[in-house]
Amino acid sequence: MNFIRKIVQVHSKEDAVLHGELKKLLKFSPRKINKYKKAFTHRSVQMTDKKGNPINYERLEFLGDSILGSVIAAYLYKKVPSGSEGYLTQMRSKIVSREHLNELGKDLNLIRFVKSNIDQANIGDNIHGNIFEALIGAIFMDKGYNFCQKFIHQNVIVPHVDIAKLEGKITSYKGLIIEWCQKQKKKYTFDTYEDSGNDPVKHFSVKISINGEQIAKGRATSKKKAEEQASKRVYFAFQNEISLD
Repeated sequence: MNFIRKIVQVHSKEDAVLHGELKKLLKFSPRKINKYKKAFTHRSVQMTDKKGNPINYERLEFLGDSILGSVIAAYLYKKVPSGSEGYLTQMRSKIVSREHLNELGKDLNLIRFVKSNIDQANIGDNIHGNIFEALIGAIFMDKGYNFCQKFIHQNVIVPHVDIAKLEGKITSYKGLIIEWCQKQKKKYTFDTYEDSGNDPVKHFSVKISINGEQIAKGRATSKKKAEEQASKRVYFAFQNEISLD
């Protein structure tokens, strides 16, 4: 253990356990364990360093988001030499969508490392994607860009990036419906309102009308989710008319 402490910045038994778990997960030996601890610290813990700077994953998340985007962009640029700027941008957006990042974080079970003063059930699904990006940021600060690239290739590109499938993947039904209505010169409205009913948790409902005719409804715990739900129903109602090109 003393030998490990000289090479790796491990300061406690807890750090040693985390180091072991991360070594299995990352397929390499992390050195600056505090970077990874920071990547898994929620802002609710309200920790600061000696200079009063907050200790949480948010800055590492920002860094990891940028690195992830650059690695995916480089991969797509080489993989699809005929792809236009718009096509490559769209494909990258599909790969790094919040929904997909949340799935990646869940697949790696990163939530088990998170320290928070809020019950995990109340944090929200985006925590999974946030800490996935923060982890990439921590890898960069610890080992550099090449290790980030290898981690992203192993955990994102190889198991999840299928160009043919991605071309048909819809990341925003609302955006698709709006774009289709604009192209077809159809008038559309999203009537969204709070609709908690008897539920203990706040809910929102939305009604989508096209050319004055109500086409679909949606209801969920956020405006965005309700609008996506209703938009998805509109998409299937007009599936034969809506082009994904």
